[in-house]
Amino acid sequence: MSLLARLFGQTQDDRAVARPLWHKVVEIAREKEWYRDCGIADNVAGRFDAITLVLSVVLLRMERDKELIEPSVRLTELFVEDMDGQLRESGVGDLMVGKHVGKLMSTLGGRLGAYREALAAGEQPLAQAVSRNVTLVEGADPLLVAQRIRAFAAGLALVPAHRVLSAEIGK
Repeated sequence: MSLLARLFGQTQDDRAVARPLWHKVVEIAREKEWYRDCGIADNVAGRFDAITLVLSVVLLRMERDKELIEPSVRLTELFVEDMDGQLRESGVGDLMVGKHVGKLMSTLGGRLGAYREALAAGEQPLAQAVSRNVTLVEGADPLLVAQRIRAFAAGLALVPAHRVLSAEIGK
């Protein structure tokens, strides 16, 4: 909730509806298997890439249901809020945070498009998208990440909208 909303008496947090889902996205992106088994680099860049990968698949799922469109906006706002906090925590000054957040949003938008196309096109195009957009450890096979994210997307496609919003999603 923004400072202005609090000052003017608005007490409802519009993002509350998507907060459990945001926490679940982060939880899934931090699962050890992504790093240990699939070869995503366990550093700041790799963790950001894992979050945007999982978030992209969730957002792509949400865009299929009219009732999830508005909550998907709130989910994206939570991503921005979290990245803003992470940047500030890492020492980025107030004057530069907006510029960095803009770049991160552009990155997320580009990845959404890449993953949307690649998921529809098959395993090899998805592996190529992963190799372009995910920081992997040396020698890691992007196909492992592609297979895991494809399985996640397939499972998510079966989850009813109300359960997606309730963060009842799995690996």
